[in-house]
Amino acid sequence: MLPIGASVKVKLTTTSYVILGLLALRPWPTYELARQMRRSIRYYWPRAESNIYEEPKKLVAHGLATATHEYSGRRRRTVYAITDDGRRRLAEWLDEPGRLPLVEFEGLLKVLFAEHGSKDQLVASLAALREQAAAVRADHAALARDLVETGGPFPDRLHVNALVFGFMWEQAEALRRWLDWAEAEIAGWPDDIATPPDAEAARASMRAAAGEAP
Repeated sequence: MLPIGASVKVKLTTTSYVILGLLALRPWPTYELARQMRRSIRYYWPRAESNIYEEPKKLVAHGLATATHEYSGRRRRTVYAITDDGRRRLAEWLDEPGRLPLVEFEGLLKVLFAEHGSKDQLVASLAALREQAAAVRADHAALARDLVETGGPFPDRLHVNALVFGFMWEQAEALRRWLDWAEAEIAGWPDDIATPPDAEAARASMRAAAGEAP
C-alpha cells in the first residue's frame, strides 16, 4: 500500500519519450509535432499519426507536459510544453540502454518464400523494392541538403542530427547493396527457382559470416 500522498510513477512508451524529447527542444502545437515526426523520425520510429495527436494529452495528464490554448485568427490551437518533471523523466530514460532495431520487412518475406512462385515474380519483387529504396534515398538526400543549407529547424543540433542521419543513410545504402547482390545472384537461376541452382555460390556468400562464428 502506498503512503498517503505518494504517487505511482506511470510507465511511458518509447513514443512518449520521443514526444518529450521534442518538447524539450521547444513548445509545439500538435500538428507541428506530427510534421516533425514525418520529417525524419518516421524512418526509424514509425507510428500512426493518431498516436502523435493523443500522446501529448497523456503527458499532460501525468504532469509531464502542459497544454495552453492560443488563437491564430479564429482558429484555436493547443500548444504543448515540457514540465520540470517531464525533463527529469526524459533524463532517466536517456540513462537506460536502448534496444537494437527490429526489422519489419515484407519484401524480404516475399524473397524468403520465392520458390513457391516464379522467377519473374521474384525479379519483379526486387525491382519494386529498388524503386521504393530509391525514393527513400532521395528523401534522405533532400533532408541532407536542407540540413547543409539551413541547418534545419535546430541548427545548433546539427552534430547530433548527423549521428542519426548517418544511420539512416547507411541503412539505405545497405539495402541498395543487397539489392545489387540479390539481383546478380538470381540472374543465372533457372526459370523454375524451386530447382536448386549450383549451391556453391550460396555457400560462398556465407563463408565470410561463418568465419565470424564463435
